Amino acid sequence: MARVQPLRALHYDPAVAGPLQALAAPPYDVIDPGQRAELQSRSPHNAVAVDLPEDPQGADPYAHAAALLEAWRTEGAVIRDEEPAFWALIQDYTAPDGRRLTRNGFFARVRVEDYGPGRIRPHERTHPGPKEDRLRLTRATQANLSPIFSLYSDPELRAWRALQPSTGGEPFGEVIDEDGTRHRLWRVTDPGALAAVQEALTDAELLIADGHHRYETARVYAEEMGGEGGHRYVLMCLVALQDEGLTVFPTHRLVSGLKGTAKPEALAATLREHFDIEQIAAEDLVPEDGGAPLRMGYMDAFLKRPFRLTLKDQAIADAALEGMPEPYRRLDTAVLEALVLKGPLGLTEDDISHLRGLGYARSFQEARELVESGSYDAGFYLRSTPVAQVREIAAAGVNMPPKSTYFFPKVLTGLLFNPLSDRE
Repeated sequence: MARVQPLRALHYDPAVAGPLQALAAPPYDVIDPGQRAELQSRSPHNAVAVDLPEDPQGADPYAHAAALLEAWRTEGAVIRDEEPAFWALIQDYTAPDGRRLTRNGFFARVRVEDYGPGRIRPHERTHPGPKEDRLRLTRATQANLSPIFSLYSDPELRAWRALQPSTGGEPFGEVIDEDGTRHRLWRVTDPGALAAVQEALTDAELLIADGHHRYETARVYAEEMGGEGGHRYVLMCLVALQDEGLTVFPTHRLVSGLKGTAKPEALAATLREHFDIEQIAAEDLVPEDGGAPLRMGYMDAFLKRPFRLTLKDQAIADAALEGMPEPYRRLDTAVLEALVLKGPLGLTEDDISHLRGLGYARSFQEARELVESGSYDAGFYLRSTPVAQVREIAAAGVNMPPKSTYFFPKVLTGLLFNPLSDRE
């Protein structure tokens, strides 16, 4: 079973560093150079300075991050809690589909273990590059600077109900991000509440929703350090699978490198063979959620005509993914990868891992514009993967293709840090 514990967090002291609004940042992997500069301009203590470090003198960015975090601790801008706590998080947001929702979760430290049933499971394959970057940063700072987002089953919401009474007062901090999501954070130290949360998660299996690279980095770092200590734990934000505000959205696929090749003709032949094809309005490119068989939107930069593709028979997917568990054979991203990306488009596993000829867009509008502008040659517009299917596939012991899910909203960086050394 996963071992979930309250933590003695590192966190900003608003009296020294200022309000959390100026200090928190999006996850490192969604920040472009312009956004990084804007975040840094908000405060010299903004979390982006250590989580996505750049040395002004052009020296080692990881050493710079370590020195900066140490300076923040020395001046009291970042302090460590005297006693362990869970930290309740409430996120009020407008979903990409326009719904107003609230998601409830909490921060904890979780013992790092190998993946396996009853403990911690991944749900997506990862890319190699980010793992090396995060490992070098962890070695230098000896801290988790951004949390992993994980899910657990709690049908009666016992863990959240134990924390909820503590959210009635003023929060420790509040941030409204660029998407308009309101993040509020409370420190919970009541012994009864802490015990109730741990009891609710006694038999919990955790499913990583976002942060696979960070978790795999934590495993490597723990083994490098050896022995016992804070390095055996990692910072997580935990949300119940049954939370009404838990939502997942699609990440659309974009392909390039088709011009001047035989791939467009091979692609057209595959689509005609395996899919019913219907011309539709561009606004309808993203199909409504539903079960098997696969349905998706398609448009290329040559004709710029939007189509709906519907798999003619689930048996086609079953044959293409022979040997894979049944929930995986119904997964839209897996079927698209097997029938199209690795078929007529000829992408290899290495191409997909290193984004050669493949791109992603979480926004339908962005995905559409990138094809219409010719930045990509074609786009496949996908529906959401249900949370229940994510869990079924993880329980079957297989990982989805990269970017199969888009959990919204993101969990911000800088709300809390988790020290990995035992220094005070």
